[in-house]
Amino acid sequence: MTSVKEFQIDDAATDTELGRGSFVFTDDYSVFDWGKMPDQIPEKGASLCTMGAFNFELLESEGVPTHYRGVVENGEVVSLEDASRPPWQMAIDLTQVPDLPNDGRKYDYDHYHDAAGTNYLIPLEIVFRNEVPVGSSLRSRTEPSDHGLAFDTWPDDPVDLDDPIVEFSTKYEESDRYLDRAEADAIAGRADIDALAELAREVNRIITDQADSAGLDHQDGKIECLYYDGEIRVADVVGTFDENRFSYEGTQLSKEVLRQYHKRTQPEWVQAVETAKAEAKRDGVADWKALCTREPESLDDDVLETARDMYCAGANTYTGLELFDVPPLSSAIGAVRRL
Repeated sequence: MTSVKEFQIDDAATDTELGRGSFVFTDDYSVFDWGKMPDQIPEKGASLCTMGAFNFELLESEGVPTHYRGVVENGEVVSLEDASRPPWQMAIDLTQVPDLPNDGRKYDYDHYHDAAGTNYLIPLEIVFRNEVPVGSSLRSRTEPSDHGLAFDTWPDDPVDLDDPIVEFSTKYEESDRYLDRAEADAIAGRADIDALAELAREVNRIITDQADSAGLDHQDGKIECLYYDGEIRVADVVGTFDENRFSYEGTQLSKEVLRQYHKRTQPEWVQAVETAKAEAKRDGVADWKALCTREPESLDDDVLETARDMYCAGANTYTGLELFDVPPLSSAIGAVRRL
């Protein structure tokens, strides 16, 4: 189980064969790597399943291999087009996810790959960026010249990129950290790091084109991948408002809305999270949450309703399918702006 969806395993993967199973999407949400937050957002799970299925079918139509098999309705696996209602369950091929031991200071990736063989989930997130917004961690970690940009220092305004930036970060560590190419290559195991970067660029292109056609701006996102018998396939879920950042008429249309709302309304908790992560990094401690001195508070009902309309109206607009009974996206975004 992840913080926002559950696994159903029908046939477990083996060293040599993919398994069969599904994701069951919940209405839970997560911000700041916290995991499951106190509240649920109505129909959020169905909106993410809808967008994820739409994007997987789009990727497959463009020749990108994935682990997607369809959505589940009444026990049958069908295409999104054939679903009669917003789906909650997505059928997928399963790969192996070995244990990643840590001694409180260091993660043992050798153990992971010794157990993985040639059929495993690559323990990386491959991040792509079409824009560098103000406040992006990229600005504090790198210089413009590192990316071939003609600035001596980062400007005060967002930077639109002609060529997307691709980065690698950890997936299974308690707190995500960005990696240089050499460390990412080692963590990827048998998977080729250049092939992963190229696959991320292709996924980004396809999602960006779809967003453009729907009147949305696609700013950044990530993919996760599996390695099976020498082939890399896109896994997990791709191109949703949790995995990617989109905007509509200059307003965020993504989980970033909830991040920023918590920063404004629960700054003490956000600061406690940042302090705990910094302390854990300084002391080489894997479990930063054990060091956090505060818990997040619940959101008001009107905030949850605004988030629900944002997710569902955004899914309708992006896919062109009117699966959710919600106000138009322009109204949903208006409510977001008033938060």
